[in-house]
Amino acid sequence: MRKLLCCVLAFSGAVGMGSSMLWPSAGYASCGSVSCFVVIGSQQQVPMKGLLTVNAIYNFTPMEAPPGEGGRIPFANQGARTLTLANLDVNRIETTTRTATLDLNYGLTDRLGIQVAIPYKHVESDAQIGGLTPVPYSERGLGDIRATLKYNVLPTLRSMIVVGVGVDFPTGSYGRFAQGNTLAESTLQIGRGNFGVVPMIYQTYELIPHRVNQFASASYRYTAKNSDGYKFGDEVNASLGLNIIPLEQTPWLVLTQQFNFRWMQNDAMDAELRLFTPGVGSSPLDPVLKFRAVPTTGSTYVAYSPGIMFNVFNFVSAYFIAQIPIHRDFNGNLEQQISYIFGVTKSFQLFGGAS
Repeated sequence: MRKLLCCVLAFSGAVGMGSSMLWPSAGYASCGSVSCFVVIGSQQQVPMKGLLTVNAIYNFTPMEAPPGEGGRIPFANQGARTLTLANLDVNRIETTTRTATLDLNYGLTDRLGIQVAIPYKHVESDAQIGGLTPVPYSERGLGDIRATLKYNVLPTLRSMIVVGVGVDFPTGSYGRFAQGNTLAESTLQIGRGNFGVVPMIYQTYELIPHRVNQFASASYRYTAKNSDGYKFGDEVNASLGLNIIPLEQTPWLVLTQQFNFRWMQNDAMDAELRLFTPGVGSSPLDPVLKFRAVPTTGSTYVAYSPGIMFNVFNFVSAYFIAQIPIHRDFNGNLEQQISYIFGVTKSFQLFGGAS
């Protein structure tokens, strides 16, 4: 069923007794990466006409495979168009994704806005197979830029409903090499390698004016198959939460509580199917090139995300949010651990609107 982004182990037999009879001949070790996701109202809303809202966001997301599960994760080599099933002795698999995002939200009118999110990603993974030396991978660079056109269909003093459509542009580099001349697995690449479409909806309502605010959001992401024949699975995100000002005397302090849900479809790729047996090597199971689902990708994930937001000397708003998993179904793949988001928000009146 649905599991999270693929983690793949493969490295050439230059280690130890290192022939292709010991390990598949794909010279890298890769583990899928993902970022945590929360609702930050200044991102989802439509600013007033001429108002530019800037968010600077840092996202820290560690992942690791459950004990004893990593050896079932298949070797997915999009460069050679092979998907190799295996069952290896894996002691540890870890991946950490750090993402710094510059988020620009501008009001074209009082109801129509445009949002541009520019991410810079740093992905690190580490795999230890059969007690051998850990196989590291590290890459960083500009990710896929997302531009979203949004419209506020219900602008009132206490409520807001925003609908929008975003486009992911393939600006993130794709085709990075892990070791030697072997491509890093698709889920470790900085970009996805093709365009994506992301419809979204955001709703908010003041339950108690100036004290308690309820919000909800939902989005869907579709990414087209890239030039390597790899297609990232569709993704659904949904969140529900409250922002609370605990004391009238502290309007600068806001507590946020939210629940986040994410479902990800299996990735798929054009590949022939192979079987790897330790000490024997890789042999074909189905040599026909087909568009196949990648086992152990996709996921169902639910998290509780408490946080704090506060005004800093009436200059910027800052926030810190932790995302704590409460349900994880990752099909034996890497599981997202407790993740963290730090950020600051600043608005600038550029054109029109109130001065």
